[in-house]
Amino acid sequence: MEDGGSMRELVEIVAKALVDFPDEVTVTEVEGQQTTVLELRVSPADLGKVIGKQGRTARAVRTILGAAGMKLKKRFVLEILE
Repeated sequence: MEDGGSMRELVEIVAKALVDFPDEVTVTEVEGQQTTVLELRVSPADLGKVIGKQGRTARAVRTILGAAGMKLKKRFVLEILE
């Protein structure tokens, strides 16, 4: 699906802008019937940067995904994996 792919790219671009090791950023897309899960992996050293203080950065990225997902009539979930 093209829309999900662009959402994957969006998460990848945002994550690469935040971290010290952008080469280690990978985003995997797991397509469900109504929900698409985007799994974000970063270097262990960069985990805190992606999550942010009290999860604020992660929450902001999830908000963007939610807003864009509404426009596409699809639900996107961001999972940050270690």
